[in-house]
Amino acid sequence: MKVKIKKLTDSAIIPTYGSSGSAGGDLYACLEEEVTVAPNQTVLIGTGLAVQIPDGYVGLVYARSGLATKSGLAPANKVGVIDSDYRGEIKVALHNHSLEMRTVKSGDRIAQMVIAPYLKVEYEQVSQLTDTERGEGGFGSTGKN
Repeated sequence: MKVKIKKLTDSAIIPTYGSSGSAGGDLYACLEEEVTVAPNQTVLIGTGLAVQIPDGYVGLVYARSGLATKSGLAPANKVGVIDSDYRGEIKVALHNHSLEMRTVKSGDRIAQMVIAPYLKVEYEQVSQLTDTERGEGGFGSTGKN
């Protein structure tokens, strides 16, 4: 499958895959100058890219495991959603979970994007749902780790 992507600036970097089995393409920071992210601060980092995601698909923006575990930098909203009708710049709300100042430079890999199909459903209001063994139990109610 091919997905159309537009560079909004010459310095923008098209997403790349780290290996043949990678599900997410790495997103790169596209900055005019480096950005320092203070502990517990969130900054919006542009990628310099816009994407045309096909109907029936969504772009999901996830943390890069290495960046999150080594530097404490990860998307503030945990998973970003890029709808198929959005044509603006892909930006990542990058949050610093560490206790140290972190610097993001242009060209740094800041997140990864997975293009995935989704189901569009119609919600039907009802007065009752079917019973299950689990029922209304949630948040650890099954007693399993």
